[in-house]
Formats: sequence, structure tokens, C-alpha cells
Amino acid sequence: MILDDLIAECTAYDFKVMLEEKKPKSWLKSVSAFANGLGGSLFFGIDNDGIVKGLDDVQHVCEAISSRIRDYMDSLPEVEMIPHDLDGLHILQLKVNAGHYTPYYYVGDGQRIAFVRVGDESLPATAEQMVRLVLKGSNKTYDSLHTDYKVEDYSFTILANTFKNRTSQEWDKKYLLSFGLVTNAGLLTNAGALFADDCPLWQSRLYCTRWDGKEKGDAINDAEFTGNVLMLLREAMNFVKSNTKRGWEKLPDGRKNKPEYAERAVLEAMVNHFIHRDYTVMGSEVHLDIYDDRLAVTSPGGMYNGMLIQDLDIKDVSSERRNPILANVMAQLDYMEKRGSGLTRICNETKALDGYKDELKPVFKSTPTQFQTITH
Repeated sequence: MILDDLIAECTAYDFKVMLEEKKPKSWLKSVSAFANGLGGSLFFGIDNDGIVKGLDDVQHVCEAISSRIRDYMDSLPEVEMIPHDLDGLHILQLKVNAGHYTPYYYVGDGQRIAFVRVGDESLPATAEQMVRLVLKGSNKTYDSLHTDYKVEDYSFTILANTFKNRTSQEWDKKYLLSFGLVTNAGLLTNAGALFADDCPLWQSRLYCTRWDGKEKGDAINDAEFTGNVLMLLREAMNFVKSNTKRGWEKLPDGRKNKPEYAERAVLEAMVNHFIHRDYTVMGSEVHLDIYDDRLAVTSPGGMYNGMLIQDLDIKDVSSERRNPILANVMAQLDYMEKRGSGLTRICNETKALDGYKDELKPVFKSTPTQFQTITH
């Protein structure tokens, strides 16, 4: 077995040339981060350059690791210690499984800190990340949380009209409960607040800008909107139509419109960003930026599973949803499909445009804190 074979199986990993028994925080922060995220492994007996140095007493290291985890971790993560022999040298793999009862804290030195993985570092969780960890650990999502807003104080005309127009069915108030927008006690969930006509969640915002050129500089046009998520979607599409070109091709019996962007692809992108954005980030918004050569949509919150979209084949992207109630309502309104094929559809709709070239293929980018869709 070689080192590359070992680390290839890990979502994330750290190397430690030795176990620092008197400085447990130096490696337990990675245990915390791995348990709070997608899991990972620490390899003891390997230096930072990936050179195998070996351990003198693997059994002692195993016992010391178990002792420190019991003494300094809350809750206790699921771990597995796996010894390996590489080139005649002994190393130890501490495999940390993704936890179900987040957050997992390091507790010591008068501190109680939950760590998260950012790139190849284990860093203290921010206040917003702590909210997400608590929700994950309690098996709840932001959109399912109950608010103090009473349903009788809010109207849902936009939702009702949209439902009727897109499904050709009559809206019934009982759908508010069955869709998960209100509780049995008559209080709005966060999802219900997002669909209310006068949405009280001020982070439900959209910033639109048509830039003069290919980079951010002078703005030709801009607009800001706050409120109901369906209203934001409508205003986004109106802004795109008003700030992009629509050419046409002469035909023997008339003419054929040739839009600059595939309307369905843009709609799919906007729906995805409103549904999957992280609403726990206060003071945040969805950004729609139109340049001379591209259209970019950016929203707060990276991939829900913590991975980076640019590292994945979009055909294999799972349909894990940060806001399942929002996603379900949008599916009921026929704005999206339930099986999570939005990214593929954006690519297919763009590919169907006249004059399509490979360099016009949509680009998807993510970081731990944001997601971006770019169409050309």
C-alpha cells in the first residue's frame, strides 16, 4: 500500500508527524471539524510534506488518542483507528466519521469551540456556521423553523395566483398547512414567511446590476428588491429581459426571435439560487449581475454537503437540499423538478440556443460561503 492510496479515500485529511499529547487542541480541532463536516482522517507518523516518518509505539498512540477524545470532546465523535505499514514504518490513521449530532466541540483551556473545515484548515465556526450545525444536529432545517408571525396577519395572494396560473388548479388555504408553510398552532414557518405577500424576513433580497462592460465598474442599470420569494423571482426575470438583447432572424413567413440567453436556463438558475441559498446569513442577498459577455447569479451558502461544485460532475450531484420545504413548494408550482436535475437542465437549455459553442457552456462555482452560476 502507498500513501496516495490511503488519502485518496479521504474527503479531507491532515498529517501529524507525532501525537502531541500535551497539546491536544493542535489535532483535536481537526477531529471536531471532520465530525462537524463530511468526515476525514488524521495520519500520525507523517510530516507536513507527506514524508512517512513512522511511530515508535502505535499502541500507546491509540490509547492516548482515545483518552484525549474522551477528556476534551463533547459530544464524542465516531472514530476508527487503523494502523498501516508503509515502507516498513508504522503509521496510524485516525478516521473520523461525519457526525449526526453536531456541533462537536473541543473543550479545554477554558474554551468550548466547534471547528469547521475551510479548505485544508480547521477553523472555529462562525456564529452563522454554528446556527447551521445546531440545525443539522437537531435534524431541522431553517425553512421548517417556527416563527412568531401569526398566519391571520399575513396574506398569500402572490402564492395563490401563481399556483393557479402554473397548475390550472384552484388554490386552497389548507395547502398552507400541508405544504409546511404554517404550523398547527397557526404560526408561519420561515418558509411560510418567505411566501407571504409582505415577507417579514429582510434577508430575502435581490440585487440586480447591468454593468457597462465585462467587469464591475460603471453600472448602466441597477435595482434592489426585498420580500416575497416569488416576487423576487419575477423581478429577476423582468430585469434580465429589460437588460439583455433580443435579436431576430428573418424567415420566409415571418421572423424568429433570438434571445441573448436561454430564458428557461436563467429561470432555472434563479429558482435554484432562491431555493438553495443560506437564509441564516443575515444581511445577505442574491446578486444578479449582467455583463457584456455573461450573466452571473451569486447567492450566500456553498454546497449543502460542504463539497465544491467545480470538483464534481454535475450529472452526479446529489439532490440534498438546504431548504426542503421551499424546494417542495417550488416543485408544486412547477418551477423545478423534484429529482434535482436543475444544473443539467441549465446546461441543456443553453446548449439548445442557436449559435451555441462549447465555450458558452454554463459554469458553476462554489466556496464554503457562496454559490455562483455563470451563463454566457
